[in-house]
Amino acid sequence: MEEIIENMFSKTIFSGCFNVADLGCSSGPNTFLVISEILDTTHGMCQRVNRKSSELQMFLNDLPGNDFNSIFKSFPAFYQQRKLKGNSSESCFIAGVPGSFYDRLYPSKSMHFMHSSYSLHWLSKVPENLDRHNTRNIYMAKSCPSCVYKAYLEQFQRDFSLFLSLRSEELVCGGRIMLTFMGRSIADPSSKDCCYLWELLTKSLLELVDEGLIEDAQVDSFNFLTIHPMRMK
Repeated sequence: MEEIIENMFSKTIFSGCFNVADLGCSSGPNTFLVISEILDTTHGMCQRVNRKSSELQMFLNDLPGNDFNSIFKSFPAFYQQRKLKGNSSESCFIAGVPGSFYDRLYPSKSMHFMHSSYSLHWLSKVPENLDRHNTRNIYMAKSCPSCVYKAYLEQFQRDFSLFLSLRSEELVCGGRIMLTFMGRSIADPSSKDCCYLWELLTKSLLELVDEGLIEDAQVDSFNFLTIHPMRMK
């Protein structure tokens, strides 16, 4: 991230306010890690070249159900911590943007840098027809028919292509995007590299079915919204 931002500053692709988006910001202390790193990087660069610190507009995005209130309540402590470190917080402006990143979020050509960490393995919806084909499973498993693997893959391809298309409209020319998300190093999508925990949870749910506490149909209708795509070398 530091290398990307330093490269952008050296090429001066922006003037005035540096607009940044954190997609899938969640809530809690981790939310402020990205803001702090970007502030430290920009502040350090400006000091090295004896330049006034650039203004940073940080847009925190997550689904509407995210606990934005707890984030907003943490702002005073965050700004105070920045001051104690000797880094100016007066040039940092933070806003919450509720909404799915599978929809448009920002005006056209308005963002300089976009960041997303461990969020894009979440799909926009459950792949279609899984309740008919993925019986007694809640995710991809070795016992699943091939159409289940195909449904997950095709949903990920649609979602990821849509995500990139939407972000390309929002980024300025020369803007950058940094994505980190869950993947797998093994070709088999049902390998323990990514599915072991879901297999254990499936077994637990099926035990509840055997005990008569829940019904088979309830397990069949529940499927995880995640995927770990194959890592390319």
